Amino acid sequence: WCKASLVLPPASAEQPAAMRMIQKSQSITIPDGVTLDIKARVVTVKGPRGTLVKNFKHCPVDIFKPEGSANTVTVEKWFGNPKASASIRSTCSHMTNMIIGVTKGFEYKMRFVYAHFPINLAIVDKDTTVEIRNFLGEKIVRRIKCHEGVTVKRSSDVKDEIVLTGNDIEKVSLSCALINQACHVKNKDIRKFLDGIYISERGVVGGKF
Repeated sequence: WCKASLVLPPASAEQPAAMRMIQKSQSITIPDGVTLDIKARVVTVKGPRGTLVKNFKHCPVDIFKPEGSANTVTVEKWFGNPKASASIRSTCSHMTNMIIGVTKGFEYKMRFVYAHFPINLAIVDKDTTVEIRNFLGEKIVRRIKCHEGVTVKRSSDVKDEIVLTGNDIEKVSLSCALINQACHVKNKDIRKFLDGIYISERGVVGGKF
């Protein structure tokens, strides 16, 4: 839920009135089996799959647990302009993703696309690094190391597909981006040369969002 109050400062001839909210807030609910600790805008979330820590000191908001409500977190902003107030929803979304990560985990699927030269991909270093060979027939080996906490596996039922899993949605999605960027076609018409490795599906482990 979200609530807000509005105040308009007096306008002047030089500068028009800017809308400011007296107070705006939004709350999220902590599910059973998850603990969320807040200390100086550093949020720590612990759950069945592990622990995630995120620093929100760059966000001009207050993060706290209301008195008498141990399973609720409130994010509020006093006297903020619309741009500053937008960080309330962003902070809540980040914390919601952290809760989903430590309970269900995130899973991204990527497919190989090629017209002539088959893309060969090997997974090494205990499922944390991928080596791409034969992209457009090139001899160079593209080696991409995933972010910490992200693992890569081949799909068991789909040909030319890999699955990336992890608790932190940012690290999983950034690892997918690194793999995708390593296979960009250079100096050719990308409308015709569609070879590459692309994200085909994303969601939680074992299902969609």
